[in-house]
Amino acid sequence: LSKVLDLPPENLIKSISAVPVSKKRHVADFQLSVASVTEDSSSESSAQDLHLQAQKLAERLKCDAVVSEISTGPGTVNFRINRELLAKTVLQQVLKDGSEYGVKSELFCTVPRQKVVIEFSSPNIAKKFHIGHLRSTIIGNFIANLKVALGHEVIRMNYLGDWGMQFGLLGVGFQCFGNKEKLKSSPLQHLFEVYVQINKEADDENVKKLAKDFFRKLEEHDEQTLSLWKQFRDFSIEEYIRIYKRLGVHFDEYSGESFYQQKSQEVLKMLEDKGLLQKTVKGTGVVDLSEKKDLSLFSTVMRSDGTSLYITRQVSPDLAAAIDRMNKHSCDTMIYVTDKSQSSHFQHLFQILKLMGYDWAERCQHVSFGLVQGMKTRRGEVVFLEDVLNEVRSRMLQNMASAKTTKEIEDPVETAEKVGLAALIIQDFRGLLSSDYQFSWDRALQSRGDTGVFLQYTHARLHSLEQMHGNEQLTDVNVACLQEPDAISVLQHLLRYDEVLYQSSQDLQPKHIVSYLLTLSHLAAVAHKTLPVKGSAPEVAQARCCLFQAARSVLANGMKLLGITPVTQM
Repeated sequence: LSKVLDLPPENLIKSISAVPVSKKRHVADFQLSVASVTEDSSSESSAQDLHLQAQKLAERLKCDAVVSEISTGPGTVNFRINRELLAKTVLQQVLKDGSEYGVKSELFCTVPRQKVVIEFSSPNIAKKFHIGHLRSTIIGNFIANLKVALGHEVIRMNYLGDWGMQFGLLGVGFQCFGNKEKLKSSPLQHLFEVYVQINKEADDENVKKLAKDFFRKLEEHDEQTLSLWKQFRDFSIEEYIRIYKRLGVHFDEYSGESFYQQKSQEVLKMLEDKGLLQKTVKGTGVVDLSEKKDLSLFSTVMRSDGTSLYITRQVSPDLAAAIDRMNKHSCDTMIYVTDKSQSSHFQHLFQILKLMGYDWAERCQHVSFGLVQGMKTRRGEVVFLEDVLNEVRSRMLQNMASAKTTKEIEDPVETAEKVGLAALIIQDFRGLLSSDYQFSWDRALQSRGDTGVFLQYTHARLHSLEQMHGNEQLTDVNVACLQEPDAISVLQHLLRYDEVLYQSSQDLQPKHIVSYLLTLSHLAAVAHKTLPVKGSAPEVAQARCCLFQAARSVLANGMKLLGITPVTQM
């Protein structure tokens, strides 16, 4: 193509794509989009023009040892690759690159390596770790995994809600109802109970006064008060780390609003010095974000009594945190993963940073997600993340116990946890992140259909096939044995993996990878039925083994990116 079109080969990389496998069984493996390589692409070429151009271009191309057939489609030139070469190249590439298959693709060669801070999960101490936090945790983890796989340097940051008036209330509550032993053994549960209890009396004038006093002491760094607050925070983080471990998630840094109290004041002073801080009649401090500077759009950064706001996520600690991170890590970009109700907060945040003269604000990004409805456990409402993990594990154990196919497995509890987690993640990642969805245990945990359970089941089956015939020599496979349509479909699908990774790396949506892996599992399941290894001639068995190993390898890679640990028995 480079010769005929007189374009350098690297200009064509993104114009040629692998053809998705469909029920109609395309003959072609690759297609070139004609619109992306024609000079006059600025003018709207009609479909007829493009078709004509495709035909003209196809006439100038000749088949050879690599390309066995050239045809045209609506605005595309399609190439069918020599079947044996296709099988040989794909299998060699997958088995040679291993966990880096797809990532080493030339699609990524122009992408600069970056340093990224990703802020995700970020629960509030002493409050419920609700389903929104679960979404933030698994989405942030996916983005971090993907960035790391593509060679970027990632800092995983958990920004805790660990400051504010509610700690005044919590402190008083703990002095009344707290128990040091319970705080050590189950801090999240205990602090939550204390908070609920003291909240019932929150309107009592005396309690209000005590809470205010406690928080004032905290702000003045009174030793005793600070030491109690530190216990709340430290024990909570310890327990979070244990729960995150069950999720397969870790953080490089636990930050929090408490770190930025002093710095918030400095930011307010900076805003004032730059003439960006305005006082309203009521005495609140605002930053004007409107185009006409008529306060038709503004962001409130300070209450009338001079303290930072504690109503929503506060602007000034967030400004201070962003500036501090940029100074400390000098990263190329920052990504915040929170629900979509905070979209305008982040728009304002980035706008204010730009007004302050920080150009890097343009490289900050808010990845927002929708709400999950209907997630309940058998005991009722979900209060803590652990409730969800325990529920999914017990339901999965039950399903495994009642399934006829379950073999004796070494660690059923561990397996149930990993399979259950896959079910949660796939149900969550199937659609656009910004859509709300209705959660259903039954749908998530089905073993057939497009679920995480099906992915795990496929992986375990392919793994046991490998164990049974795994001592096959996989270097010089006779690829002439892999010419059946079901084998070709798997190979064609494996060809597309890098494009799917590229798509997800561009819009940070996991759904592209999810649907790719589900299709891979369906294609592998069909091939598993129609292309038996057992009882075939040694040469055929060996070639098929190699095909299934390649499929399992790519399936495992994709699952790990999504935050799923592939199981080997089920």
